[in-house]
Amino acid sequence: MNICVFCSAADLDDRYTAPAREFAELIGKGGHTLVWGGSDVGLMKVMADGVQEHGGRLVGVSVEFLAERARGSADEMVVTKDLAERKAQLLARADAVVIMVGGTGTLDEATEILELKKHGLHIKPVVLLNAAGFYDGLKQQFQRMEAEGFLPRPLSELVHFAENGVEAMTYLEAV
Repeated sequence: MNICVFCSAADLDDRYTAPAREFAELIGKGGHTLVWGGSDVGLMKVMADGVQEHGGRLVGVSVEFLAERARGSADEMVVTKDLAERKAQLLARADAVVIMVGGTGTLDEATEILELKKHGLHIKPVVLLNAAGFYDGLKQQFQRMEAEGFLPRPLSELVHFAENGVEAMTYLEAV
């Protein structure tokens, strides 16, 4: 399975890196491919290191203005002209999407993927990996959107919330 992971390029503490290492190990040992933003820094590096260390493949999709941060040892690296093209390439190369902790870039990617799914423009499973309760507020907001009629389909059809990597992988392998 080609698993696209959206996550931070920032250096983060163990409450976020430990779940990333756990999920990266599951990807690698499962013989899966990590499709990610291609950066060799921060949580993106943690994910790439773990996947490679455990036998998985790496397909990076970087963007021209960040190309100097791209991982040299990826199995494949694509460099796009802008962020919109990058997001399109990431989705096109993925069988599933996992959203891990991140900042505004990750939030942008997450909302675009969910908007596309809401409109039936893709049917790939999407998992929000809620490490250390990072997305508790976002989950609550999504639940409010559903309860108040802002979502045309059930939230459970758009995204699965997982508290850890094992739960995320179990869900992905079952759908």
